[in-house]
Amino acid sequence: MDTFQFLVFDYILNTYGVENVFWIFYGLNLVLSIIAYKLGFARKLPLVKSIVVYILLLVGVYIITIFSTVMRMPSVESLIVINLVLAIYRTRLHFQRKAKNRNTSNV
Repeated sequence: MDTFQFLVFDYILNTYGVENVFWIFYGLNLVLSIIAYKLGFARKLPLVKSIVVYILLLVGVYIITIFSTVMRMPSVESLIVINLVLAIYRTRLHFQRKAKNRNTSNV
């Protein structure tokens, strides 16, 4: 079970070494968190609120990366699963809305 749980961590550690593992994980966590935020929240925010959200994401992801690298918690793997689930949900929602609009326009 340990090999599956830390699949991304072990791959990055073996490929890039220990020197830059924190910043690689910070980048991965940040990108995956931004994608999850975009997929999870459909409402558009004003510019100032969006900037505040992204600044808080930068700080929060830094803390998550500490847990991910020092304590070896599977945050990257969890974010990948979260993004997959949200992408499936948004795709199904899109097709349902498209079918509903098509049915209401035909009536």
